[in-house]
Amino acid sequence: MNELFPIFIKADQVKILLIGGGEIAEEKLHFLLKSSPKAQVHLIAEKVSIEVRTIVDAAANVKLSVRSFRDTDLNKKHLVIAATNNPELNDHIKYLANSKSILLNVADKSALCDFYLGGIVTKGDLKLAISTNGKSPVLAKRLRQFFEAELPDSLDEVIGELQSLRLKLNGGFERKLKTLNELTKELVNK
Repeated sequence: MNELFPIFIKADQVKILLIGGGEIAEEKLHFLLKSSPKAQVHLIAEKVSIEVRTIVDAAANVKLSVRSFRDTDLNKKHLVIAATNNPELNDHIKYLANSKSILLNVADKSALCDFYLGGIVTKGDLKLAISTNGKSPVLAKRLRQFFEAELPDSLDEVIGELQSLRLKLNGGFERKLKTLNELTKELVNK
């Protein structure tokens, strides 16, 4: 049973540390910035691939430090993503993150993770998050691709119209909710 609690983070308002500069770090950074272009990221790695450097160079909100990880790198961070191939370093980062109450994701090591980076589908203002409880990132990726292809771009117009209607409705929260539920129930009755 998947007992994860999904949340949507304002990544431009939290400080994110990404440790690693290879292919996995590139994937994490790419999708983080695709979903949250203004995310505040500090990337630390001893070696940085050309692909990672290209992403960093294009994003003014990503700071790059080409050096070894230091314990103090976790200071004033809210989220940490470890994309290293060094199990000892990952274990050390887990220990430090836990001691500082910082949420941690360790690539391909679900036992060390406090959160997972699932598949994310974005269509304008609609954002869907897909999780397999850390068991099959490939399935989450394929589901993301499916929804990106199948969900119409016009959903953004529908969302805008529903927002306008919600703002015009009179009454308390319960009345507004009842009215909006009535108006949208046909979306799922097919």
